[in-house]
Amino acid sequence: MEIQYTLKHSLKVVRWQARRIETSLKWGAKELSRMPIVLGNAMPKSGSHLIIQVLQGLTRLGPFVNPGFPPVNRTEDNRKLLDNDVLDNLYKMRPGDIGYGYIGAHPKFVETLTEDNRATIFVYRDPRDMIVSHIFYATQMHKNHWMYTYYNEKLTSMEERINAAILGVTEPGSELTPVRKRYDGYLGWLDEPSVLSLRFEQLILDRESALEELLDYLEEKGFKPNTERQSAIQVLSASIAPGKSGTFRKGQPGNWREYFTTDNKKIFKENTGDLLFRLGYESADSW
Repeated sequence: MEIQYTLKHSLKVVRWQARRIETSLKWGAKELSRMPIVLGNAMPKSGSHLIIQVLQGLTRLGPFVNPGFPPVNRTEDNRKLLDNDVLDNLYKMRPGDIGYGYIGAHPKFVETLTEDNRATIFVYRDPRDMIVSHIFYATQMHKNHWMYTYYNEKLTSMEERINAAILGVTEPGSELTPVRKRYDGYLGWLDEPSVLSLRFEQLILDRESALEELLDYLEEKGFKPNTERQSAIQVLSASIAPGKSGTFRKGQPGNWREYFTTDNKKIFKENTGDLLFRLGYESADSW
Protein backbone atom coordinates (compact mmCIF):
# COMPACT_ATOMS: atom_id res chain seq x y z
CA MET A 1 0.00 0.00 0.00
CA GLU A 2 2.88 2.38 0.83
CA ILE A 3 4.38 1.77 -2.61
CA GLN A 4 1.02 2.49 -4.21
CA TYR A 5 0.72 5.89 -2.54
CA THR A 6 4.35 6.74 -3.29
CA LEU A 7 3.78 5.99 -6.96
CA LYS A 8 0.57 7.98 -6.94
CA HIS A 9 2.35 11.00 -5.50
CA SER A 10 5.23 10.68 -7.97
CA LEU A 11 2.77 10.75 -10.88
CA LYS A 12 1.14 13.84 -9.40
CA VAL A 13 4.53 15.56 -9.22
CA VAL A 14 5.05 14.88 -12.93
CA ARG A 15 1.56 16.21 -13.67
CA TRP A 16 2.24 19.34 -11.61
CA GLN A 17 5.45 20.03 -13.51
CA ALA A 18 3.65 19.51 -16.83
CA ARG A 19 0.93 21.92 -15.79
CA ARG A 20 3.50 24.55 -14.86
CA ILE A 21 5.13 24.20 -18.29
CA GLU A 22 1.72 24.45 -19.97
CA THR A 23 0.85 27.57 -17.94
CA SER A 24 4.22 29.16 -18.77
CA LEU A 25 3.63 28.59 -22.48
CA LYS A 26 0.11 30.01 -22.30
CA TRP A 27 0.68 33.08 -20.13
CA GLY A 28 4.45 33.54 -20.20
CA ALA A 29 7.05 32.34 -17.72
CA LYS A 30 7.63 35.89 -16.47
CA GLU A 31 3.95 36.38 -15.67
CA LEU A 32 3.80 33.04 -13.86
CA SER A 33 6.84 33.96 -11.78
CA ARG A 34 5.10 37.17 -10.66
CA MET A 35 2.06 35.39 -9.23
CA PRO A 36 1.65 34.80 -5.50
CA ILE A 37 1.64 31.32 -4.00
CA VAL A 38 -2.01 30.81 -3.06
CA LEU A 39 -3.27 28.72 -0.16
CA GLY A 40 -6.86 28.19 0.97
CA ASN A 41 -6.86 27.37 4.68
CA ALA A 42 -9.68 26.25 6.97
CA MET A 43 -10.57 24.12 9.93
CA PRO A 44 -11.92 20.68 8.99
CA LYS A 45 -15.62 20.82 8.05
CA SER A 46 -15.46 24.58 7.68
CA GLY A 47 -15.26 25.24 3.95
CA SER A 48 -11.93 23.90 2.74
CA HIS A 49 -13.44 22.16 -0.30
CA LEU A 50 -15.49 25.24 -1.12
CA ILE A 51 -12.52 27.60 -1.08
CA ILE A 52 -10.22 25.30 -3.06
CA GLN A 53 -12.85 25.03 -5.80
CA VAL A 54 -13.06 28.82 -5.92
CA LEU A 55 -9.29 29.18 -6.05
CA GLN A 56 -8.93 26.58 -8.77
CA GLY A 57 -11.11 28.84 -10.89
CA LEU A 58 -8.19 31.27 -10.97
CA THR A 59 -6.52 29.04 -13.58
CA ARG A 60 -9.12 30.35 -16.05
CA LEU A 61 -8.33 33.96 -15.23
CA GLY A 62 -4.55 34.10 -15.27
CA PRO A 63 -1.24 32.28 -14.80
CA PHE A 64 -2.18 29.98 -11.94
CA VAL A 65 -1.55 26.26 -11.57
CA ASN A 66 -3.65 23.60 -9.88
CA PRO A 67 -1.02 21.04 -8.78
CA GLY A 68 -3.70 18.54 -7.79
CA PHE A 69 -2.05 17.51 -4.53
CA PRO A 70 -3.80 16.53 -1.26
CA PRO A 71 -4.03 19.13 1.53
CA VAL A 72 -0.54 20.37 2.38
CA ASN A 73 -0.78 18.83 5.84
CA ARG A 74 -1.98 15.39 4.72
CA THR A 75 -0.46 12.41 2.90
CA GLU A 76 -1.95 10.76 -0.17
CA ASP A 77 -3.79 8.34 2.14
CA ASN A 78 -5.05 11.23 4.30
CA ARG A 79 -2.71 10.78 7.28
CA LYS A 80 -1.67 13.91 9.13
CA LEU A 81 1.87 15.08 8.48
CA LEU A 82 4.36 16.30 11.06
CA ASP A 83 4.83 20.06 11.20
CA ASN A 84 8.23 19.97 9.50
CA ASP A 85 6.78 17.95 6.63
CA VAL A 86 3.95 20.48 6.28
CA LEU A 87 6.51 23.27 6.08
CA ASP A 88 8.39 21.31 3.42
CA ASN A 89 5.22 21.08 1.36
CA LEU A 90 4.60 24.81 1.74
CA TYR A 91 8.12 25.62 0.57
CA LYS A 92 7.82 23.29 -2.41
CA MET A 93 5.00 25.46 -3.74
CA ARG A 94 6.04 27.74 -6.60
CA PRO A 95 4.66 31.10 -7.78
CA GLY A 96 1.15 30.67 -9.14
CA ASP A 97 0.56 27.33 -7.39
CA ILE A 98 -2.78 26.84 -5.66
CA GLY A 99 -3.14 24.60 -2.62
CA TYR A 100 -5.23 24.08 0.48
CA GLY A 101 -4.89 22.72 3.96
CA TYR A 102 -5.88 22.68 7.61
CA ILE A 103 -3.19 24.72 9.30
CA GLY A 104 -3.42 26.29 12.73
CA ALA A 105 -2.06 29.73 13.48
CA HIS A 106 1.17 28.49 15.05
CA PRO A 107 4.12 30.91 14.79
CA LYS A 108 6.13 28.85 12.29
CA PHE A 109 3.14 28.58 9.94
CA VAL A 110 2.15 32.21 10.38
CA GLU A 111 5.68 33.32 9.51
CA THR A 112 5.66 31.22 6.34
CA LEU A 113 2.13 31.94 5.13
CA THR A 114 2.43 35.70 5.59
CA GLU A 115 5.54 36.06 3.43
CA ASP A 116 5.29 38.74 0.74
CA ASN A 117 5.04 36.25 -2.13
CA ARG A 118 2.10 34.38 -0.61
CA ALA A 119 -1.66 34.88 -0.62
CA THR A 120 -3.37 33.03 2.22
CA ILE A 121 -7.15 32.84 2.48
CA PHE A 122 -8.56 31.63 5.79
CA VAL A 123 -12.18 30.43 5.80
CA TYR A 124 -13.98 30.01 9.10
CA ARG A 125 -17.46 28.80 10.02
CA ASP A 126 -20.03 29.04 12.80
CA PRO A 127 -18.78 26.47 15.35
CA ARG A 128 -22.31 25.14 15.84
CA ASP A 129 -22.68 24.32 12.15
CA MET A 130 -19.16 22.91 12.09
CA ILE A 131 -20.06 20.51 14.91
CA VAL A 132 -23.17 19.24 13.10
CA SER A 133 -21.25 18.84 9.85
CA HIS A 134 -18.46 16.97 11.63
CA ILE A 135 -20.90 14.56 13.27
CA PHE A 136 -22.73 13.70 10.06
CA TYR A 137 -19.44 13.21 8.25
CA ALA A 138 -18.09 10.93 10.98
CA THR A 139 -21.28 8.89 11.41
CA GLN A 140 -22.67 8.61 7.89
CA MET A 141 -20.14 9.58 5.22
CA HIS A 142 -16.79 8.21 6.38
CA LYS A 143 -16.94 4.78 8.04
CA ASN A 144 -13.18 4.84 8.61
CA HIS A 145 -13.41 8.07 10.60
CA TRP A 146 -11.78 7.69 14.00
CA MET A 147 -15.03 8.85 15.70
CA TYR A 148 -17.34 6.53 13.73
CA THR A 149 -17.50 3.73 16.29
CA TYR A 150 -17.71 6.03 19.29
CA TYR A 151 -20.51 8.15 17.87
CA ASN A 152 -22.49 5.18 16.53
CA GLU A 153 -21.95 2.59 19.24
CA LYS A 154 -21.11 4.42 22.47
CA LEU A 155 -23.64 7.23 22.03
CA THR A 156 -27.31 6.86 21.26
CA SER A 157 -28.58 10.30 20.23
CA MET A 158 -27.62 13.40 18.28
CA GLU A 159 -27.84 15.37 21.51
CA GLU A 160 -25.15 13.17 23.09
CA ARG A 161 -22.94 13.46 20.01
CA ILE A 162 -23.19 17.24 19.98
CA ASN A 163 -22.29 17.41 23.67
CA ALA A 164 -19.31 15.14 23.04
CA ALA A 165 -18.12 17.35 20.19
CA ILE A 166 -18.44 20.42 22.41
CA LEU A 167 -16.73 18.95 25.47
CA GLY A 168 -14.23 16.67 23.75
CA VAL A 169 -13.60 12.95 24.14
CA THR A 170 -10.69 11.28 25.94
CA GLU A 171 -11.44 7.62 25.21
CA PRO A 172 -8.36 5.97 23.62
CA GLY A 173 -8.74 5.72 19.88
CA SER A 174 -11.58 8.23 19.83
CA GLU A 175 -9.85 11.30 21.22
CA LEU A 176 -11.50 14.58 20.24
CA THR A 177 -10.35 18.05 21.27
CA PRO A 178 -13.01 20.30 22.84
CA VAL A 179 -14.47 22.68 20.28
CA ARG A 180 -13.20 25.84 21.97
CA LYS A 181 -9.65 24.53 22.01
CA ARG A 182 -9.94 23.50 18.34
CA TYR A 183 -10.93 27.03 17.37
CA ASP A 184 -8.29 28.61 19.59
CA GLY A 185 -5.67 26.96 17.40
CA TYR A 186 -6.94 28.88 14.36
CA LEU A 187 -8.18 32.21 15.74
CA GLY A 188 -4.77 33.84 15.30
CA TRP A 189 -5.33 33.99 11.53
CA LEU A 190 -8.02 36.60 12.12
CA ASP A 191 -5.38 38.96 13.51
CA GLU A 192 -3.03 38.70 10.53
CA PRO A 193 -3.51 41.72 8.22
CA SER A 194 -1.81 39.99 5.29
CA VAL A 195 -4.24 37.05 5.45
CA LEU A 196 -7.71 37.34 3.93
CA SER A 197 -10.31 35.93 6.33
CA LEU A 198 -13.69 34.99 4.87
CA ARG A 199 -16.72 33.48 6.51
CA PHE A 200 -18.03 30.24 5.05
CA GLU A 201 -21.50 31.77 5.37
CA GLN A 202 -20.52 34.75 3.21
CA LEU A 203 -19.30 32.41 0.48
CA ILE A 204 -22.68 30.67 0.54
CA LEU A 205 -25.15 33.52 1.12
CA ASP A 206 -23.33 36.59 -0.21
CA ARG A 207 -20.95 35.00 -2.67
CA GLU A 208 -20.46 38.00 -4.93
CA SER A 209 -19.20 40.21 -2.12
CA ALA A 210 -16.89 37.42 -0.90
CA LEU A 211 -15.43 36.98 -4.39
CA GLU A 212 -15.03 40.77 -4.69
CA GLU A 213 -12.95 40.70 -1.51
CA LEU A 214 -10.91 37.81 -2.83
CA LEU A 215 -10.13 39.53 -6.12
CA ASP A 216 -9.28 42.79 -4.34
CA TYR A 217 -6.90 40.86 -2.12
CA LEU A 218 -5.22 39.07 -5.02
CA GLU A 219 -4.83 42.33 -6.91
CA GLU A 220 -2.96 43.68 -3.89
CA LYS A 221 -0.70 40.65 -4.30
CA GLY A 222 0.01 41.50 -7.94
CA PHE A 223 -2.65 39.60 -9.87
CA LYS A 224 -5.00 41.23 -12.36
CA PRO A 225 -7.62 39.02 -14.05
CA ASN A 226 -7.63 38.81 -17.84
CA THR A 227 -11.28 39.92 -17.90
CA GLU A 228 -13.56 42.53 -16.36
CA ARG A 229 -14.45 42.17 -12.70
CA GLN A 230 -18.01 40.88 -13.12
CA SER A 231 -16.91 38.23 -15.58
CA ALA A 232 -14.12 37.17 -13.22
CA ILE A 233 -16.64 36.79 -10.41
CA GLN A 234 -18.84 34.64 -12.63
CA VAL A 235 -15.89 32.40 -13.52
CA LEU A 236 -14.97 31.86 -9.87
CA SER A 237 -18.57 31.27 -8.86
CA ALA A 238 -19.04 28.74 -11.67
CA SER A 239 -16.04 26.81 -10.32
CA ILE A 240 -18.04 25.80 -7.25
CA ALA A 241 -19.42 22.29 -7.69
CA PRO A 242 -20.58 20.82 -4.34
CA GLY A 243 -21.34 17.46 -5.91
CA LYS A 244 -17.66 16.99 -6.73
CA SER A 245 -16.72 17.12 -3.06
CA GLY A 246 -16.73 13.74 -1.36
CA THR A 247 -17.42 15.46 1.96
CA PHE A 248 -20.35 17.63 0.88
CA ARG A 249 -23.63 17.05 2.71
CA LYS A 250 -25.77 20.16 3.10
CA GLY A 251 -23.61 23.17 3.85
CA GLN A 252 -26.46 25.52 4.73
CA PRO A 253 -25.68 28.17 7.36
CA GLY A 254 -27.84 27.89 10.47
CA ASN A 255 -28.44 24.16 10.04
CA TRP A 256 -27.41 23.71 13.68
CA ARG A 257 -30.83 25.01 14.79
CA GLU A 258 -32.39 21.75 13.61
CA TYR A 259 -30.21 19.69 15.96
CA PHE A 260 -29.10 21.71 18.99
CA THR A 261 -31.34 21.02 22.00
CA THR A 262 -31.74 23.30 24.99
CA ASP A 263 -29.15 21.21 26.82
CA ASN A 264 -26.71 21.45 23.87
CA LYS A 265 -27.05 25.24 23.87
CA LYS A 266 -26.46 25.41 27.63
CA ILE A 267 -23.33 23.23 27.46
CA PHE A 268 -22.00 25.12 24.46
CA LYS A 269 -22.38 28.49 26.20
CA GLU A 270 -20.79 27.19 29.41
CA ASN A 271 -17.76 25.73 27.63
CA THR A 272 -16.92 28.07 24.76
CA GLY A 273 -16.85 31.44 26.51
CA ASP A 274 -16.76 34.35 24.08
CA LEU A 275 -16.07 32.22 20.98
CA LEU A 276 -19.24 33.19 19.09
CA PHE A 277 -18.69 36.85 19.95
CA ARG A 278 -15.06 36.67 18.86
CA LEU A 279 -16.11 35.22 15.51
CA GLY A 280 -18.99 37.66 15.10
CA TYR A 281 -21.82 35.10 15.04
CA GLU A 282 -23.63 36.36 18.14
CA SER A 283 -23.66 39.59 20.13
CA ALA A 284 -25.54 38.29 23.18
CA ASP A 285 -26.10 35.02 25.05
CA SER A 286 -29.80 34.92 24.30
CA TRP A 287 -29.59 32.64 21.24
